[in-house]
Amino acid sequence: MTRRTAAERHRDSAPQHGPGQESRDDLLDVLMAFHHPTRRWLAELLEIEGPASVGRLAARTGLAVGSVSHHLKPLHRHGFIEPAPDLAHDTRESWWRAVRRPLTWSADDFASGTAARRIADAAEAENFRHQVRAIGQWLTRTHEVDAGWRRAASSTDTVVSSTRTQLEDLGDRMREVITTWAAECLEDQTARPEAERLPVRVVARAFPSGPVRP
Repeated sequence: MTRRTAAERHRDSAPQHGPGQESRDDLLDVLMAFHHPTRRWLAELLEIEGPASVGRLAARTGLAVGSVSHHLKPLHRHGFIEPAPDLAHDTRESWWRAVRRPLTWSADDFASGTAARRIADAAEAENFRHQVRAIGQWLTRTHEVDAGWRRAASSTDTVVSSTRTQLEDLGDRMREVITTWAAECLEDQTARPEAERLPVRVVARAFPSGPVRP
């Protein structure tokens, strides 16, 4: 019996829409697929550490091979990863690589009290928890990183009265700066592959906030 190719094995989870082109209802499926702690972990492993086989991801995470495959399917369906059969040593191996794709949403696009709004709110909450976990991991391992990298890291905390328009303008400026900076980093990585690099996470939030109770 002829073994199926990677393309044939993954046909059932192939993307149905281009990244960022989903309808509002399809966006809810994207949010549920990505904002699952295990799936986001797998997606980031592929993005930060590079392509890997299902077996390698299982060894890296301690998850069962079947569990890894189960979580990779929705990530593939919604364009966060893609098969990498060119890296497989034989047809039994299933290799994957990360795909950079946009993902933006606003809970206010969905009516209050609806299931859709609850999904959007839950995605925002899980996204925040993910960021908190990332910051916590950084704080526990700063001693493992060279002092130069520690000095290069930054944190900004400012409270200032602004209008709603000014807050929206700040968000637009921050997105433009970060998007441009990220593109420059990717271009430089291609031009200077020998330069020392570490994966850098940028978390920027601007929102109305009163005094934070300790």
